[in-house]
Amino acid sequence: MKVNFSGYNIYKSKQLKRGLEFVSDYGALFSAGVSATLATVARPIAIYSTPKTDKENKKLACAKSIASSVVGFGLMLGASLPVSRSIKKINKTPEKYLKESTIKGLKENGKSLTASDGYRFATQLFKLGIGAVAAIPKSLITCALIPPIMYMMFGKKSKSKSDLAGENKVVKTKPIPVKSLNFTGKPSKEALTKGIAEIIDNPKVQQFANKHKNSNYPMHIAAITDSAATGAFALQTHNSKKIDEARKRPLINNAIISTGLSILSTYAVDKALDKPANRFIEKFKEANKGAPKLDKYVEGIKIAKPTLLMGGIYYCVIPLISTFFAERVNKK
Repeated sequence: MKVNFSGYNIYKSKQLKRGLEFVSDYGALFSAGVSATLATVARPIAIYSTPKTDKENKKLACAKSIASSVVGFGLMLGASLPVSRSIKKINKTPEKYLKESTIKGLKENGKSLTASDGYRFATQLFKLGIGAVAAIPKSLITCALIPPIMYMMFGKKSKSKSDLAGENKVVKTKPIPVKSLNFTGKPSKEALTKGIAEIIDNPKVQQFANKHKNSNYPMHIAAITDSAATGAFALQTHNSKKIDEARKRPLINNAIISTGLSILSTYAVDKALDKPANRFIEKFKEANKGAPKLDKYVEGIKIAKPTLLMGGIYYCVIPLISTFFAERVNKK
């Protein structure tokens, strides 16, 4: 019988394993990185490919996409790293930070605490949930950055050139709030670690983790994060005095349509790919049987799947639809 060495090497790939371990440890940062890559290349191409759509609305949609991805990656880089490091410290010596009752409550028979699904779910609430926490400040900064990005990208070609030139000077210092999310210094790191441990020690958190540990939580957290970010962006855009009133509604419609279609379609595609994904996981487990970090690799696969799906759909497919209908919904 012939063995497919090319397929087998994929499962044994050191690069793949390192990547999956990174996704498991830094899920929110991975998601932000995927978004930044696709938002600055794939999404603008898709937006500009939209037929019969006002060029100025296309420019605004592109500026929003780039601003959102850059701000999102910056926030995640500053916020997710200290959270992940703190959780690693808890993983290394759980008895130092967690109560004995917590360890017993989350630990599964035949598994270590860090390999138990309930504990993994509880820690991923922090690793992935940081994206939801940062969603609102991300949207506020994104909205503020749209006018200067429009000016930098399109200059005098923009229809509101005089306003945008002035806005560019006003908004230059807006990115400063990002620095407030940079957790540095030994005392703050230890305080953050203890704070996370105290939350995990809460019996209600443990009950919630054990109840939902087998759910599609990476997909659910991503959907909540995108919904919160879109809601905050729509409100901020509506109240903004730096975006042309005639362009606000199409921009808001674009964001809402994009997010709504993206979430619905990603859930559908994610469900359709369950069987192929499970087959891949089983083959991966078989090829790496006995690997000390096998559970972490599998967790990385489960997180990467919805992230890549949602990124591909949101940044490559949806822009054509949302940009086309955004101004038409406004006219209706």
